Amino acid sequence: MMQLGEYNTLTILRETDPGLYLGDETNDSDEVVLLPHKFKPEVYEVGGQLRVFVYKDNLQRIIATTLEPKVTVGNFGYLHCSEVTDKGAFMEWGIGKDLFIPFIEQARPMKKGNWYIVYVYIDELTERLVGSSKTQKFLDNTTLDIEKFAKVDLLVTHLTERGANVIINGKYNGLIYVENIFEDIRTGDSLPGYVKKIRDDNKIDIVLQEEGYRSIEPNSQYILDEIKMAGGFLELNDKSDPDLIKDLLGMSKKSFKKAIGTLYKNKLISIEPTGISLTDKKD
Repeated sequence: MMQLGEYNTLTILRETDPGLYLGDETNDSDEVVLLPHKFKPEVYEVGGQLRVFVYKDNLQRIIATTLEPKVTVGNFGYLHCSEVTDKGAFMEWGIGKDLFIPFIEQARPMKKGNWYIVYVYIDELTERLVGSSKTQKFLDNTTLDIEKFAKVDLLVTHLTERGANVIINGKYNGLIYVENIFEDIRTGDSLPGYVKKIRDDNKIDIVLQEEGYRSIEPNSQYILDEIKMAGGFLELNDKSDPDLIKDLLGMSKKSFKKAIGTLYKNKLISIEPTGISLTDKKD
């Protein structure tokens, strides 16, 4: 069955003046969709298959495109507001037709030119694809299918003094505490992360660096990676100026000393008068 708001692999049934008519393997006449000529690939043949995105046009007719939307139904994306009218807001979606956000689905009034985290779904009453910036109602940490140390997909929703709030695997809320952020991240960034801790209330702490050894804290892994990228030697040690450590690594001297102490204990680095260097031990 053809899925609205998602990618579908369909068979080319016939070619007409308006474009290519596509259908699924059932050949149900109700399951036929038009791919306009402007979207058809350079090479194709009747009977062959195409992977297309299926949506509704401005007249609410089901239509197919080979263009790729920035987000599909049931998922979150970071979209640009192209227009606000008396009916609602419209977001650039990547397929020519903008995604509609009703006023009632706006967490705060949207403004033309701004960017927003948006969830795409099918409205039950109108059966059309719409979006919502009220993202929290689509997230639920009640039951989790992830565990500590698991690698996860993240979408940064907003930054606060505590750190970066993220959506995890398109399902859950999470937080990267500011002391665990060692790179420039911004709202809308999609990036991998790792589960550091799942609390008793199912709140999830996330880090961006994988723990190399389970006994090595994220700061230690981060410093280890920095030494590797620097060619095996870093001009910092436990005698270095705190401001220099903060500028180069984004952490306090206390955190730095604790981290290199862990690396030294695991025989991964040697501490020298002018800096720290990798040992011959392989990770």
